Amino acid sequence: MSITFEVSTKNFTDDKLAMKIAMSQMETLVGGANGYAFSEPYDKFGWTFFKMAIKGDLQDAIERKFADMFAKYRGNNPDEKFTDFLTDYFGSKGCIVKLKIVVS
Repeated sequence: MSITFEVSTKNFTDDKLAMKIAMSQMETLVGGANGYAFSEPYDKFGWTFFKMAIKGDLQDAIERKFADMFAKYRGNNPDEKFTDFLTDYFGSKGCIVKLKIVVS
């Protein structure tokens, strides 16, 4: 099962490039490939929004690889912990974005 995030940023060009690089590095770390996709962006109120979908197998591989880090995050469910982890991961790569899980 895949998870989809709504990504919001004020610096779309730089942040999207940083996210692509970060996700490629993450795929390399966990042995994944083609595990994520971005939608077309749209602008609203000075922010740019787009969706990022992560396939279930990539999500599972990330959760297994970084299980010790996930255990330290507060949250009521694994998806909240995954969201917090990715937000921190992107931040560590110089990408300042907000992530929100899209329920479909």
